[in-house]
Amino acid sequence: MDRRTLIALVLVALVLIGTPILFPSARRGAAPTIDSATRTTAPVAASNASATPGSAAPATAALPQPSAPTPQRPTIAPANELSRNQPTPAESTVVVTTPNAQFALMNPGAVPAAVKITNYRDLRPGRKDTMVVAQPRGPLLHYRLALGADTIALDTVPFTVRQSGSTTTFSATTPPITITYAPETGYRMSVRGTVANAPPGSALIVDLPNELRSAEADTLDDQRHLAYGYKAPLRDVQSIPFGKLDSTTVRADTGAMQWVAARNKYWLVALMQPVGEKPAGAFRGLTMRGGTKVGRVTRSGYATTVQPLNNGQFAFDLYAGPQSWQELHTLGNELENVNPYAGFLHAVVQPFATIVMRTLLWMKATFHVNYGWVLVLFGVTIRLLLWPLNQKAMRTSIAMQRLQPELTEIQKRYKNEPDKQRDALVKIYAAHGMSPLSPMLGCLPMLLPMPVLFALYFVFQNTIEFRGVHFLWLPDLALRDPFYIIPVLMGASMFLLSWIGMRAMPPNPQTKMMSYMMPVMFTVMFLNFASGLNLYYAVQNIAALPQQWLLTRERAKAAAAAPANAAARKT
Repeated sequence: MDRRTLIALVLVALVLIGTPILFPSARRGAAPTIDSATRTTAPVAASNASATPGSAAPATAALPQPSAPTPQRPTIAPANELSRNQPTPAESTVVVTTPNAQFALMNPGAVPAAVKITNYRDLRPGRKDTMVVAQPRGPLLHYRLALGADTIALDTVPFTVRQSGSTTTFSATTPPITITYAPETGYRMSVRGTVANAPPGSALIVDLPNELRSAEADTLDDQRHLAYGYKAPLRDVQSIPFGKLDSTTVRADTGAMQWVAARNKYWLVALMQPVGEKPAGAFRGLTMRGGTKVGRVTRSGYATTVQPLNNGQFAFDLYAGPQSWQELHTLGNELENVNPYAGFLHAVVQPFATIVMRTLLWMKATFHVNYGWVLVLFGVTIRLLLWPLNQKAMRTSIAMQRLQPELTEIQKRYKNEPDKQRDALVKIYAAHGMSPLSPMLGCLPMLLPMPVLFALYFVFQNTIEFRGVHFLWLPDLALRDPFYIIPVLMGASMFLLSWIGMRAMPPNPQTKMMSYMMPVMFTVMFLNFASGLNLYYAVQNIAALPQQWLLTRERAKAAAAAPANAAARKT
C-alpha cells in the first residue's frame, strides 16, 4: 500500500467517522386498526395560544383561545394539548379507499382519523399488522372555521354523511358548510369545501398531527425523526424537528406555503395545494411549539396552518402515506425533499443521493430482483466504471515507485536551492510522460466512490424503499446485521485488498501497521450501520480484488526490471 492509498483510506475514515458524529441517526408501541384508531379516541376542540404569524409568543400550561381573526389574516396558534383529550359527541366513521390506502373519516369533525396503508406492514417485533398511519390519541387532523369574530371547532359539529360513488360528502347547517373527500392517485385524496355566506377574511384553520404512532422495529429512532415541514414558493424546503421546538414558546413561520406536513422517519401526512396548480401557495403561515419530552426525545408537537376562503371555498390535497421518492416526486413542489438530510451539507449530498436513488429504483424496475441483489449489481457496476481510472492511478503509483530514487537524489542535491530543485523535478516528470500533479491525481480514483458512499449513508437511513427488505440472512437492509456477518466480511475484504496491494512493495513498517489498523477500525465503525450499506461496501472491495491482483503482478515485474534499467542508465 503506497502513501497515496494510505492518504485516501485516512480521508475515507475521517468522512465515515465524522458523518455519524455530525449527523447522528434520529434512534427504538401497538399500531391501531382503522376501527380502533377512529372509534376509541375522541376528537377534540382545538384551543390555541395567542400568537400571530410572524411572531413568537410565550405559552402557558393552558393556552388561551386565539384572538379574533382580522379580515386580512386569521389569528392561529397550535392547539392546546389538554383540550385535545376532552370528550365530544358519539363518533362514527366512514372508510374511503384510494388505490393504495384506506382513509377512515370521522364524524363529527369531518376529518381523517387514521389511514391504513395496504402494501406495507407494521415492523414492530411480534406484529403482523398492516401499516396504519395514526396518532396515539385522536384523529390525524382537526379543523376549525374562522368566520368573522367567531371560531368554530368542527369536531363539535355533527355532520350528515353522504357517499356517492367514490366521493364522500360531509354537510352541516350550523355552520353552513360542506366538505367533500374524493380519492386520487396513490395515497392522495382531494379535500374541497364550501361555506355558505362566509364573511370576508374567513378561513379554514387546520391543526396538524401532534404525533405519529411508530410502526418501526426501532421505535426510538423513529420518534427522533418526528418533524414538521413546509415549502414556500421559490424557497428551499424547511424541516423543523420536534426536538428543536420549545414547549413554552410558539414559533411562527409566515408567508404563503405550497404544502405543510408532519412526518416521522418513513411516513408523512401532508396538506398540499391541489396538484397541477401554480406554486402560489395555498396555505398562510405555520405556527409550532414543542410538546412532551421523554428523556432526550420530544415525542409530540403542535402545529397549525390556515387556508383563507376564496369566495367561501377552500381546496387542498391530503397525502397520507410513505415517504417514497417516486410517489412524492410525482406530486411535485419538491415534496420528495420533505426529509432533508445531511444538515448543512444537504446541498452537496442531495444531488448524489438523488442520482443514487434514481439508479437503484431503475435497476429494481429493470431487473425485478431483491434490493439486496440490486446493491450487489450497483457495487460491481461502480467498480467496473472506475476500473480505467483505478488502472491509471495504480500505474502512476508504479511509475512513481520507479522514479522515487531519482526524485530523492534531486531533493538531496538541491536541498538549499528550491528553484533548481523544482526545475529538475519538472524535467524528470516530463522525461517519463508525467506531471508534478501526478501523485495527487493518483489519489482521485480512490476518492471518487466517496460521494456515492456518503450519499448511501443517508439513503439507507431515510429511504422507505429499503424498509423491511429481507436479503439472505438479513432481516432488514435498513437496519444493522444482527449477526455482524456483513461488517466482518467488509473488514476482511478490505484487509485482503490491502494485503494484496502491499505485495512487491518495499518494506514499510508504518504502511504494514495501517494495513491492519484500517480494516479493524472500519469494521468496528460499520458494525451498527445499515446492513445494506455494509453490503455495498463489501461488494466494492471484493469486486476490486482482481484488479488489485493484476496491478500487483505488474508492480512486481516493474520492480524486478528496475535494477537492470538502473544499470543500463549508468553504462
